[in-house]
Amino acid sequence: MIEVVPIDTPALGDRSYVVHDGEVAFVVDPQRDIDRVLAVLEDRGVRLTDVFETHLHNDYVTGGLALARAAGAAYHVNAADEVSFERHPIEPGHTVDIGAMRVRAVATPGHTFTHLAYVLETPGEPPAVFTGGSLLFGSTGRPDLLGPAHTGELVHAQYTSARRLAAELPDETRVFPTHGFGSFCSATQSEAEASTIGGEKRANPVLTRSEREYVDSLLAGLDAYPAYYAHMAPANAAGPEAPDLTEPRRAEAAELRRRIEAGEWVVDLRHRTAFAAGHVSGTLNFGLDGGFATYLGWLIPWGTPLTVLGETAADVATAQRELVRIGIDRLEAAATGSPREWTGGGLRSYPTAAFADLAQVRHHRPVVVLDVRRDQEWAEGHLDGAVHFPLHELPARIEEVPGGEVWVHCRSGYRASIAASLLAAAGRRVVLVDDDYDRAAPAGIPLAEPVSP
Repeated sequence: MIEVVPIDTPALGDRSYVVHDGEVAFVVDPQRDIDRVLAVLEDRGVRLTDVFETHLHNDYVTGGLALARAAGAAYHVNAADEVSFERHPIEPGHTVDIGAMRVRAVATPGHTFTHLAYVLETPGEPPAVFTGGSLLFGSTGRPDLLGPAHTGELVHAQYTSARRLAAELPDETRVFPTHGFGSFCSATQSEAEASTIGGEKRANPVLTRSEREYVDSLLAGLDAYPAYYAHMAPANAAGPEAPDLTEPRRAEAAELRRRIEAGEWVVDLRHRTAFAAGHVSGTLNFGLDGGFATYLGWLIPWGTPLTVLGETAADVATAQRELVRIGIDRLEAAATGSPREWTGGGLRSYPTAAFADLAQVRHHRPVVVLDVRRDQEWAEGHLDGAVHFPLHELPARIEEVPGGEVWVHCRSGYRASIAASLLAAAGRRVVLVDDDYDRAAPAGIPLAEPVSP
């Protein structure tokens, strides 16, 4: 009996897979923190023989090379990929026998030019296909991560690749994608947790629409993706080592103040409401309850020294683990406890509010309403009279935010909390709208007409 064990990384919206027959195992697309994979192998009592990469990833640093070395396993990377380490080069059509299992590589360009899917064939069991960033649940991987010069060619290749899988594999084939669970590598998102080739034939636009309809719809829906992606493929081609997850050095209040004044980033990991109620002046709020690593990696100038503040050592360890997945390997320092322990002076704060509060205050005094959602969200609908600065653009454009009291909102509050902390650190008077955007219209705030594409 073959078991497929998914290892979820919700913060990045990805899955890795451990697959075994009770004796030997292989792994597909492992994340950087390989201790999670090793724990599954130990729990199942199986020996790892092979590690497969579907592609050189754009959204995280792989743990594939480190895992293969730790386990003495073969590391399979497309022979066409230019890498600086020894690997077992694999090409489309190659098969690898692993115990009772056979893994076959299939060319599926589209997300990247050298993308591979891996078909698992075991006697007496339905096949499975590990599709990486090719065929996803209800979607496909986005084709624009290698730059606009390649997007047109890759989007058509993605259509052809998905159609090839659907034509070659039986309907009962189980589909196991790496992306599509919140990752910006996915063209769209799905709530599905499992699927088959047959299910995708019925529901996935790449398999239900004409090539022109699929291409036009996908390209029209593409929006910004995190800036740190530019560093991931080069890191993966260089062969990343296992991460260092040892506890960072502890910093006292005087050191924290020196780092803030030197222009370094000191990040408070607490929930946005706790941060708003009291925080060290100049610190920024990236809470662990949301897309912490995605947004921090997106906004921080790459290479800027980073210190984190958490209520507990476990919070700091969680942040550290999430950051090594995107190549931020070492923290300068960390502190735990409460804000009063992190400063020798007083604390700063700002109010939080709901959309109903915003509706009331706009009747009494002028305020700046700042929408920090992405361009596509803004185009689909926004508050009448709001100004728009996508969160990822705000650090470079903060001086452009109109003067006065700023009420900042996003879709649910998480991105707005980051923006509010940036504005507060810049000395602005800010109110965090910690509310769901769908409550704005019922609260009496008029909406502007959607922006036509």
